[in-house]
Amino acid sequence: MTTERRHHDMGGLDAGPVHRSEHKFEPWENKTDAIVRLLSQPKRGPMMRIDELRRGIEEMGPGVYDELTYYERWIASIANILLEKGVINVDELGRKIEEVKARHVPASGSAKPAEG
Repeated sequence: MTTERRHHDMGGLDAGPVHRSEHKFEPWENKTDAIVRLLSQPKRGPMMRIDELRRGIEEMGPGVYDELTYYERWIASIANILLEKGVINVDELGRKIEEVKARHVPASGSAKPAEG
């Protein structure tokens, strides 16, 4: 029985060099890691299991998977899992995304954050 390889499955393929340099994590990356730890904590339920996080990442299509960074994949997977489980709904997620966008000015500084 042969199974089709998913896009993320690079096992045995030439994927280029592995960059082993350390880097400073952005605050949102640290928060994403903390969210995963809280949601997957056995004492709290857990609300999400690590294998669900991995499944969510592995189900991303080639375009999305390739365009997102490591922690962007995590946060997208978390959001999808919480949507699947009914913990949040699309409207709530959309409103929160707009709130966060309004608090941040693009790096170019050309746009002003929304007031409110």
